[in-house]
Amino acid sequence: MAAVVELQNVTKTIRGKKIIDNLTFQIEAGEVFGFLGPNGAGKTTTIRMIVGLIGMTEGEIKICGRSICKDYEKAISHVGAIVENPELYKFLTGYQNLLQASRLIKGITKEKIDESVRLVGLTERIHDKVKTYSLGMRQRLGIAQSLLHDPEILILDEPTNGLDPAGIREIRNHLRYLAKEKNLAIIVSSHLLSEMEMMCDRIAVIQKGKLISVQHVHKAEAEQEKKNYFLDVNNRKEAMKILAANHFQAVKVQEGIRVLAETCQIPDLLRLLLDHDVLVFECSPLKKSLEDRFLEMTRQEEVPEIV
Repeated sequence: MAAVVELQNVTKTIRGKKIIDNLTFQIEAGEVFGFLGPNGAGKTTTIRMIVGLIGMTEGEIKICGRSICKDYEKAISHVGAIVENPELYKFLTGYQNLLQASRLIKGITKEKIDESVRLVGLTERIHDKVKTYSLGMRQRLGIAQSLLHDPEILILDEPTNGLDPAGIREIRNHLRYLAKEKNLAIIVSSHLLSEMEMMCDRIAVIQKGKLISVQHVHKAEAEQEKKNYFLDVNNRKEAMKILAANHFQAVKVQEGIRVLAETCQIPDLLRLLLDHDVLVFECSPLKKSLEDRFLEMTRQEEVPEIV
């Protein structure tokens, strides 16, 4: 996939303090890319630099090959964005809001408005007044507004803030759909670990303005040769002795055993236990959550205070 957003050594200094320190990464078409970090980590500042709301102190940002500094109009024409909250006229209908927005952009047709409404799933409520919309519906209307000019990149800062679980799921499903349907690069920021795990293909972990890691959300575990498995057995003491004698790394955990093994070893491991009259009631892989990995990364890469 092609890189549509590139950050190269981006730094932002305010009153002598580095708020963003030397960020470098790329974002590809068709992926949901997340900025993950605690409040104050620099997520919103990075997004504001990408869309040109604030300038960089050093570095370069390119959007579809265009420099945000040297060729702003052409670069930003590829971007649709909601920074913080969508600004809507609540006394107008959803459709009237989109008509108002379309007057600011040349060449937006009725068909294009209808397509944006369909993509965010608001067809049945688009002619109702915005003041009757739920928070999730307002977020979706804001996304429809951002899609009117057919951007290649959609940027959303904390898109699930203030939403109930149903609204969060609604937004998540629509973003996944848009990335697949329109081949959009979607950039989202959040501090909600569980939500980012379900929404994103890759994440950039940012802490105190520094980039700690960029990694695939779901591939990291799959690519490991050895994984942790949970075993529920009738005789833990005997099982531990057998596993140790056969060079398996195993530890007792609550109500069972955690053992490190390759997938191809599991049939032999189970056969070994059964041959020694140890009954196995459950054998299941233990997937490391994004929360576990995030805490590992931020512990391992302790970032000093920038002064």
